[in-house]
Amino acid sequence: MDSAKTDHNPMECLSPTFFIDSDNPAIRDVAGKLTSEHMGDVEKAVRLFYFVRDQIRYNPYTPRFLPEHFRASETLARGEGFCVQKATLLAALSRAVKIPARLGFAVLRNHCLPERLSALLINDEIPDHGYAELFLEGKWIKATPAFDGYTSGRNRMVPVEFDGIHHALLPSLTVEGKLHIEYLSFRGEYDDIPFELLTEWLSSSLTPLGRKVILEDHG
Repeated sequence: MDSAKTDHNPMECLSPTFFIDSDNPAIRDVAGKLTSEHMGDVEKAVRLFYFVRDQIRYNPYTPRFLPEHFRASETLARGEGFCVQKATLLAALSRAVKIPARLGFAVLRNHCLPERLSALLINDEIPDHGYAELFLEGKWIKATPAFDGYTSGRNRMVPVEFDGIHHALLPSLTVEGKLHIEYLSFRGEYDDIPFELLTEWLSSSLTPLGRKVILEDHG
């Protein structure tokens, strides 16, 4: 079983993997168009972050029952995804331009869960929230590109901004000052998606309807 690792050598987080397929031609093409060799890593990272945040639509109901559903190149082609899928795409684009990147996972409470999503979960806890970590200026920086600008505006959420210097996590309050996101615990960092663990984490938090809707093949 995969286990979290907090002491990654940044150079270990540059190679393509099954999920973070940074050697995929489409990934390399997009990363190359968004950046240039004259940019510093921070500027590159910021451009990649906003591409993933706003050009890949947030959709918590994107299929996730197969490993392939989490591959960065699949998310890029699909044009939508949820937090883990979008974080994986950001990690792949970053590795494609030689920025070390890995994935982190957390348990959080969403005080503003949509009714449709709430019906699939036992409570308001999200056990498998995912974000990217990029190695910039000598340290690991958390970056959460989950909610696109349209989704944030429509739901009165404070958008996540990223400057490549400070951690970019989901805000705790909405635009109106209501409770939104509460981080309960961090599960650690991984150099690739721990697919079996993700399924395990989520399964224990789903209602019977949730397991049927999210984890079963309806094709």
